[in-house]
Amino acid sequence: MKFSENWLRTFVNPSCSSNELAHILTMAGIEVENVESISIPFERVVVAEVLSVERHPDADRLSVCLVNAGELAENPLQIVCGAPNVQVGIKVPCALVGSQLSGIVIKKTKLRGIESFGMLCSARELGISEDAAGLLLLPETAPVGQDFRKYFALDDNVFTLSLTPNRADCLGVYGVAREISAVTNTKLTPLRIEPVQEEIEDRLDINIHASKACPLYCGRIIRGIKSNVETPLWMEQRLERSGLRSINAVVDITNYVLLETGQPMHAFDLAKLDGHIHVRYAKIDETIQLLNENRVELTSDMLLISDDRKPLALAGIMGGSSTGVAEGTVDIFLECAFFDPDVISGKSFLLGFSSDSAYRFERGVDFAATHSVLEHATALIKSICGGKAGPINEIRHQLPQRRSVSVRTSRVQRVLGITLDRDQISEYFTRQQFDYSETDDVFTVIPPSYRFDLAIEEDFIEELARIHGYDEIAAQLPSAGLTMLAAPESLRVPAQIKQMLVMRDYQEVVNYAFVDKVWETDLIQNKDPIALKNPIASNLNVMRSSLLGGLIANLQFNLNRKQDRVRLFEMGCCFERNSTGHCQQIERLAGLGYGDVHIEQWGEPSRTIDFYDVKSDIEVLYRSKEVEFQAISHPAFHPGKSAQVMMGAKPVGWLGELHPHWQKKYDIAKPVILFELILDSLLPMQLMQVKETAKFPPVRRDIAVVVDNQINVQSIISSLYEKKPAVVTEIALFDIYRGKSVGENKKSLAFRVILQDVGRTLTDEDADIIIANLLQVLATKFDAILRN
Repeated sequence: MKFSENWLRTFVNPSCSSNELAHILTMAGIEVENVESISIPFERVVVAEVLSVERHPDADRLSVCLVNAGELAENPLQIVCGAPNVQVGIKVPCALVGSQLSGIVIKKTKLRGIESFGMLCSARELGISEDAAGLLLLPETAPVGQDFRKYFALDDNVFTLSLTPNRADCLGVYGVAREISAVTNTKLTPLRIEPVQEEIEDRLDINIHASKACPLYCGRIIRGIKSNVETPLWMEQRLERSGLRSINAVVDITNYVLLETGQPMHAFDLAKLDGHIHVRYAKIDETIQLLNENRVELTSDMLLISDDRKPLALAGIMGGSSTGVAEGTVDIFLECAFFDPDVISGKSFLLGFSSDSAYRFERGVDFAATHSVLEHATALIKSICGGKAGPINEIRHQLPQRRSVSVRTSRVQRVLGITLDRDQISEYFTRQQFDYSETDDVFTVIPPSYRFDLAIEEDFIEELARIHGYDEIAAQLPSAGLTMLAAPESLRVPAQIKQMLVMRDYQEVVNYAFVDKVWETDLIQNKDPIALKNPIASNLNVMRSSLLGGLIANLQFNLNRKQDRVRLFEMGCCFERNSTGHCQQIERLAGLGYGDVHIEQWGEPSRTIDFYDVKSDIEVLYRSKEVEFQAISHPAFHPGKSAQVMMGAKPVGWLGELHPHWQKKYDIAKPVILFELILDSLLPMQLMQVKETAKFPPVRRDIAVVVDNQINVQSIISSLYEKKPAVVTEIALFDIYRGKSVGENKKSLAFRVILQDVGRTLTDEDADIIIANLLQVLATKFDAILRN
């Protein structure tokens, strides 16, 4: 948004320079992007009148002029001029001898033998614009001899603001002035608007068919205007310095009111309207040609202003070209409305262009000022264009509610970190023209109709900080008590588990938590994964319920780069639905092994990693905790090479070789060993206990038993440990045999049993009794037969 500083200072005039004013606005959250002077600096340029014009005797393109320059010069001045538009009676800026323009000093000189005592100026020579086609023509009312800088108000700057979307209240010069008044505590000159006297009774019926989209619509007829009158110089200058060109007096007035108050409005040529005014949504295949000459194909969600036969304007965005005010317009219908920002928002983007009206309506305009703004525009039209005004026809429905908000003094101090007492808070609210009351250090504030960004307590606390001044809030280092967090010895932190895997030659990877739905279907058979409403890519459209898919993708990435030995692990969250259908988050640890067990070396032969290599890694992670591996099928794993990891009766993970079908699909040459564990099962840790060291020699006994082939070795060892006496320190399997000598569907298991007592040396009789008890356990529970 651009505006003239002189215009701004007609409402509020703080005692500070332009740059200081820009700094104040920026520090208040209204960023000033640029401050630019209107023209180049110069002196001794006055308003002059051309008295006579004669052709130069020795130059076809030069004229010899006699100019009345007022009291500062000897009258009349003889000036040689080459401008094509010089003629008798015009008033133009004249640079007197001694003035300096763009580094050039104007001197008394001769042009083709004729003396010249000054220079008649174009707009470009004065630095006002780039127009150099001829002299800058001034109105007939321009006072001869007056300093041109003062007459043309060139001691002015243009402020360019970069407003955030929440500050729609500053999209008008008066709104910016209101903000400066509050920040600097300077008196604000109110925009005085008096009701216009109704001189005719003519009115146009208004029908609102979309009351939620347009809860307020005001309009009035003005007859007998003169649309061909010139726009006043002061208004034309303010428009131009705000980036708008002059069109005609009526349009210029509506644009001027928009820039001044932030309220868009529009004028229709009354003669071009058929019937009543309707505010409605567009019909299918309906079109309208706008003032920018674009023909727009309308959709059913676009709001229109229409008459009984045709669309007149795209509500809140732009008027139609067929009913606009033009030269010859005598009667107009002047409208001013409030449209719901949600209805206007985004329409400009879809249409491929924006407008000043849309920019304001989609952010929210002051609905409480709609009626008075229409009166203000009417008064300007009558004073400049003449005419007689009819009554205002106002249609009002449910307007936005401004709900009161409680602002606690204690909360203000806690959020800002500074002490603002009740008197200061009251002063700041008063300076912002807020309607409030105070009871027991709690302020009840009603947001103004022009502040759509104030809705909660923190919004008003921010307003207090802005008015107090951000640079007045001292920087303070945070002060907080620090306490050591408890670190139970019975729990491991995830970093310890990661370090253990790194020490076993694994490398950590981190993948997205959202994955391709195909992975969930293939590897987990998850037919209803948690879908993303707005995925960042088409192949990352669901939340993962397993880490396996990401690890396989990482493996493919490495294989494509000629890495033939890969060890990877990932610790991360997975997402699945519980029994009630709600989403839950589970943290898991997964790993992958591929290629040779060891890096190529001369010390031992090459061997591909297998199920039991990764199984040993898992056992190291669980350390002394008792876990079992139960053979069970899994959709991702080989039917005969997969197991579920159990801790007691509770499943805590999976281990297996990738199914040959998926190995082929993902184009992987060698077997892939994968595991996935619930992280919480790895964190508990048994505390080390001190035991007396035995001074007496251990006794070793080996027992070999024959059992059914289907019996799990781990279950046998667990049962033996459950029944063993204290002197048995170790039971371990060291041999498995299958063959004709043990029978069909049988296997021979050889266990090593270590016995050691801390108090005495065990005898053969002691060892025999203990071994006999262990054999009894095997015979009773597993039908084991001692092998001869």
